[in-house]
Order: sequence, then C-alpha cells, then structure tokens
Amino acid sequence: MKKTVLGKKNSDLTIVIPVYNEQESLPGLLPDLISYCSKKNWKFIIVDDGSTDLTRKILSKYTHHPLMRVISLKVNQGYGGALKTGIMNTKTTYVLTMDGDGQHNLEDIGKVFKFLLEKNADIVVGKREGTFPGSWGREIGKAIIRTITRVLMPLPIHDLNSGFKCYRSELAQIYAPLCPNSMAFSDIITLIFINQGDLVLEYPISIKPRLLGKSTIRINTAFDTIMEIISLVMMFNPQKIFIPLSALCVIAGVVWEIPIFLQGRGVSVGSTLAIFSGLLFFSMGLLASQLSAIRMESISRYKKKDEEDKLKINDR
Repeated sequence: MKKTVLGKKNSDLTIVIPVYNEQESLPGLLPDLISYCSKKNWKFIIVDDGSTDLTRKILSKYTHHPLMRVISLKVNQGYGGALKTGIMNTKTTYVLTMDGDGQHNLEDIGKVFKFLLEKNADIVVGKREGTFPGSWGREIGKAIIRTITRVLMPLPIHDLNSGFKCYRSELAQIYAPLCPNSMAFSDIITLIFINQGDLVLEYPISIKPRLLGKSTIRINTAFDTIMEIISLVMMFNPQKIFIPLSALCVIAGVVWEIPIFLQGRGVSVGSTLAIFSGLLFFSMGLLASQLSAIRMESISRYKKKDEEDKLKINDR
C-alpha cells in the first residue's frame, strides 16, 4: 500500500460526525467546529442518522458552508451505519471520526492527524486519558471486551472502544463494509486494521463529560460487540475458535473414558461423542480456514487493485 508522507498536497482531511437526536448538543458544537475546520481548510460530514427530534432542522441552518456536507438518512441505520455512510462519501486522503455529543475536544483533531502523518500510520486511535469514570455497566462491558479480544487476537492498543479515530481513507473504505452497523463498528474496524497488518497506533486525547442529551450506549452493547468480535475472528482466524474447542472435547472425552476403560466396562457413549465432536470441530476449523484464506486473498486483491488504479492516475 502506497504511503503518503507529511507535507504533500494530498495530506487533507475530512471529519465524519454521526448524530442521532443531538438537538441539545449541536448548537454548541457546530459553530466551534465550523470555525476550527475553516482555519485548517478541512472538510466535515455530518450524518444525521434518522433523528426524530430537531436535529435535522438545526443542521439545515449550516448547510450553506462550503466545507460542510450534511447527509440525512431517512431510517436510523445505527452508529456504525452512519459512520459507514460518512466514510464511504469521503473524498480526501484521510478521514477522522468523532462523536457529535460535544465530549471530544476539537484541538485533538489536529494533534491526532499530525501524529498519523508523522508516523505514517494507517489508523490512529484516540486514547482517552484522565477521563471521568463512566457507569459501572459500561466499564464492566469495556473490560469484558478487552479481555476477550486479547484472548482471541493480538491487541496492541488499549482504548479499543474510542470513537475518535483517524484513518487512511482508502483502507477505511475497503474495511468499512465488513463492519456491523451497530456500536461495535469502532471496535471491529480497528481489529480489521490490526489483522490486516496495518500500522495501528494510539495517541492520548482528552474528553469532557456529556452535559446535554442522552447516551445511546447500554450494557447490551458490550455483548453485541463480543459477538461481533467472535464473528471477526471466525472470518480472519477461525482456528482460534475451533482448535481450542476441538482440544477441549478430545481431552474431556479421554478423561471421561479412562476410569471406565480401567474398570473393563468398554467404551462409553459420552466419551465417544466428546472425541467425535472434537474431531468434527477440527474438521470445521480446517474448512473455515480455507474460507478465511479466500476472504483474505479477496481483500488483498482489492487493496492491490486500488493501489494500481491510484498509480495509473498519478502517472497521467
């Protein structure tokens, strides 16, 4: 994949902000955002995810700005669906996603973007530091997600759940369709970058407490994310799931059978079923690995084709 170095003309940025029923937060966020982006000449896309309050009316007052684009979805697609829409409509080399609840500091945009350019990274995750504690349910959910993720795959970053991320657009647009439309989007797209061997880094950011509006994150979000992570592992590295299951079943079957066999009672149905299940899981793992290899090759070909197309354009 071709890298863009610091200082070139196409080192530009689009900021994507999904909003849903943020009529209370937007009046305080938008003027500052417009002023900040105007100074940097950065574009920004606001995706209204089918809001049912006055969000759309508030956004309509700012659509005249040349750097701003508002995309209004007729039906609520979910946090991930709104982010996908914004990312896929990005025309710049880089894209940064942040929340529309006013909790993120605009100054961190420039810091994270500069860090990505300096390190030539593919994605930089905004690591929330010195933040106020969230609800016990959310904190438990985050801890469960991090623990399960580290068991199933390498995790070189800490704040996997952060919605403040700066991406290389071409990669984000390739990976976004593989991600869910739910809140798990932020976790899953980062894990895809990691699994694809892209350079994933973190940079500390600050965050403010939500003063207006209500958060849509609930404890069940953690369980949805865990299921999505398991699905992702099944997609890219299914042996992580099937090999432990296979070994567990075979070991359980052997341990179950040993005392029965020593007593001269033959082979039990339970141990036979357990061992057979282990062999079945192993076979399923081999098949799933072949399908995973096909998916990986498909993504690699898409990335290669995307790079070749860009080289042809640059050569003209």
